[in-house]
Amino acid sequence: MTPDDTGTAASVKTGIEYLEELGDELVERGLRVRLTLPRGQAPSLHVMNPDASALTENILAEQGADGWWYWWSWAERIAPTGDAAAAADRVALVLAVH
Repeated sequence: MTPDDTGTAASVKTGIEYLEELGDELVERGLRVRLTLPRGQAPSLHVMNPDASALTENILAEQGADGWWYWWSWAERIAPTGDAAAAADRVALVLAVH
């Protein structure tokens, strides 16, 4: 929590925190996740279907002019970071988790 201009505390999340939230949602759906923090690059969440290890994806959380979004590795938006559950549902669908 950091103080804002009015002297009250405002919660400011980072991309890593958004990825951690999404990771929690994905684990609940049966996927394996690993937060990746490569030097000099944006953090990502490596997601794998444990029943089909070839089904993997790296998810990003990045801020744009219209807010924070979860992104596929091929630069397509998944969902706003404010809706980690919807993002997790979409990732689970793409990685064929029933």
